[in-house]
Amino acid sequence: MHASALLDEAVHAPARAAGAPVARARLKCAAADFRVTELPLVEPSGSGEHAWLYVRKSNRNTEQVAGLLARHAGVQRRAVSFAGLKDRVAETLQWFSVHLPGLADPDWSLLDDDTLCIEQATRHARKLQRGALRGNAFEIVLRDVQGDAAELAARLALLAQQGVPNYFGSQRFGSDAANLETARQLFSNPRLKLSRHRRGLALSAARALLFNGVLSRRVRADNWNKWLAGDAMQLAGSHSFFVAEHPDSGLDARLAEFDIHPTGPMHGRGDSPVRSACRALEQALLGDCPEFTRGLEQAGLRQDRRALRVQVADLHWDMPAPDRLRLAFSLPAGSYATSVLHEVVDAESGR
Repeated sequence: MHASALLDEAVHAPARAAGAPVARARLKCAAADFRVTELPLVEPSGSGEHAWLYVRKSNRNTEQVAGLLARHAGVQRRAVSFAGLKDRVAETLQWFSVHLPGLADPDWSLLDDDTLCIEQATRHARKLQRGALRGNAFEIVLRDVQGDAAELAARLALLAQQGVPNYFGSQRFGSDAANLETARQLFSNPRLKLSRHRRGLALSAARALLFNGVLSRRVRADNWNKWLAGDAMQLAGSHSFFVAEHPDSGLDARLAEFDIHPTGPMHGRGDSPVRSACRALEQALLGDCPEFTRGLEQAGLRQDRRALRVQVADLHWDMPAPDRLRLAFSLPAGSYATSVLHEVVDAESGR
């Protein structure tokens, strides 16, 4: 597959499950228009050698805040942990942990300004692990909306019923897909010197490219939310999966209840678990991308699976003005609010 065609299919214009967008709008006109609140998996105990900080930030990315906390505490950057990366142009609430063995907390309030506020400071025996969150709650305001209110309501009701394709958002690929270009450089020169962070971003982007490509094809084939022969079906809320090889009406019922989900490839070393029709579909794309498949394998990543769809929980909306749409919903960890918006509106940045 030509590189530009893959970028279109997987990054710039992945297929929409619900059809063409029913409105145009502007997104992120201000940080407060995109609010994200972490839904934690672990609650700090109140004692231990790790300071846990509940931080409200706006117009700052997660890595910037982690570096700021390290400098303020007088520790190295690797002593600071967080569960997940959050957007820069957004107002977010998320936990950080700082390893301070035998040390007292600095005065965290000295960090408070217009873009940062330490809402809570406590302690815990262990650091905050990457990915240790149940999900995220979103409150999003779209401005300059051009579209019919009834069509918007119908589209949103459909998404609440059927979920949305679980695409990786464009932020995974970096500005102008820069993370993918870094991945290409790394795969052509495995000894390329990169920071651990940049290397991780590059490998994640390459994996996301292949996953999105497979998912987009399944959306176009109208089987992104159905099971194919040989599909690896993931149990909701779990990384566990089983391979469905034979007709079973019970699978359809479980799919309808969001108890299980079909999955797509997170490519790496090892044999793919999928078989039959599902394997053929995935290989049709993966076989055209040897630069990325071989690069991921040589980098030491192992095969994994990711759900092809995501349920949009607690979806509510209203229009406080004729040209303004306000949305609230929750998604599990690793899913993107922009994938929900992609099914509703053609959104351009308000900045």
